[in-house]
Amino acid sequence: MKNKEHNFSHSISVMERSYRVFPGGVNSPVRSFRSVGGTPIVFSSGKGKYLYDVDGNEFIDFCSSWGPLIVGYSNPAIIGAMQEQLYKAITFGAPSDLEVKLAEKIMDWVPGLEMLRFVSSGTEATMSAVRAARAATKKNKFIKFEGCYHGHADQFLVKAGSGLATLGNPSSAGVPVGTTSDTLTAIYNSEESVLELFEKYGDDIAAVIIEPVAANMGLVLPKSGFLQFLRNVTEKFGAVLIFDEVMTGFRLARGGCAEIFSVEPDMWTFGKIIGGGVPAAAYGGKKQIMQQVAPLGAAYQAGTLSGNPLAMVAGYATLCEIEQQNAFIKLENLGQKLDSLVDAELKSFIEKSKVCYVRIGSFFCFFFGTNKLPTHFSEVASTDMKLFNKVYHAWIEQGIYLGPSGYEVGFLSTCIEEIDLKKLVEVVKNVLITEE
Repeated sequence: MKNKEHNFSHSISVMERSYRVFPGGVNSPVRSFRSVGGTPIVFSSGKGKYLYDVDGNEFIDFCSSWGPLIVGYSNPAIIGAMQEQLYKAITFGAPSDLEVKLAEKIMDWVPGLEMLRFVSSGTEATMSAVRAARAATKKNKFIKFEGCYHGHADQFLVKAGSGLATLGNPSSAGVPVGTTSDTLTAIYNSEESVLELFEKYGDDIAAVIIEPVAANMGLVLPKSGFLQFLRNVTEKFGAVLIFDEVMTGFRLARGGCAEIFSVEPDMWTFGKIIGGGVPAAAYGGKKQIMQQVAPLGAAYQAGTLSGNPLAMVAGYATLCEIEQQNAFIKLENLGQKLDSLVDAELKSFIEKSKVCYVRIGSFFCFFFGTNKLPTHFSEVASTDMKLFNKVYHAWIEQGIYLGPSGYEVGFLSTCIEEIDLKKLVEVVKNVLITEE
């Protein structure tokens, strides 16, 4: 496969200016390319499956803006809905029918979701969900899992995944010890580690929050029965089970992971897709828990732009497009084609422990230097990230864009075609051949 000739001079020029005005030149750490090396690519537009940078280079997109663009860039129905709303109002700071309409659709898709509250980011959603759980249970502590990322609120920055894993930080500076003293950390997929915490602190554990499919330490699936175990143990000790579906919600199934794994939590957090690429998120769950939230209850939470009209219409239009396109069926078919390509082209390298591959729905991930799928963060961290970096830059050279870190996942959109999947896998194969 011949390397494409890319000119990144304008991207480099923009980043030189960016380094002077933003910490590390970026507005979110993982974008910095520090993990993979090199200068970040500066993008200017996107259409369907393609991204275009400021130098005019074209990339097949497997990042989907970290998930929300499940039907691709510049979808006409979504753009049309947003354009129509632009001429009416971009914000009210007051109730609107648009937020009710989207909430009703979300609740129709997710059985067991009885009440919700819109916010503007996944961090707000997870932070507020834990607060509501504490208010409902009158307990203080909560359990999270090593490698799971629930946003950048102080209480979550203990052994987190995503950007923190990418940058090699076990936690964050500027977070007082007292802020995280009620944060308990368990090992993903380890029932024993969870039971130890409940045996020691069970009377004061308000909640367990988990990415039911962990997608911030690469892609790690829950072991069979693990989510049901969490459901059972939280019910036994009177704790709230929270599924953080900011990434997985409305991307893997209509009803999310609760539908896929037949385990219903007490609360959910959502983001990304529900805003259609515009900042929006939500938290919700059982009515008796959500009634703890102001103005009905004493758990205070507010947001000036929560439920803003542009995000609401973009989110609603995205969900409608998912229905219109039969997106989950289409994405599963694409995923199965990717599975077959990996089996056909990379089988010998898998047998040699050079690479392994995992997929669920429209999420996929390659781990290098092993043929054993990681089950928790420590196993992910022991994979060959230097080899991932080589593959990553080979993808870039061939006009393929994914998130710049081995701790992130790849995303399929409904715009992706089989030829794109072949190219994705071919690049991996060629790099592995050169490594032999």
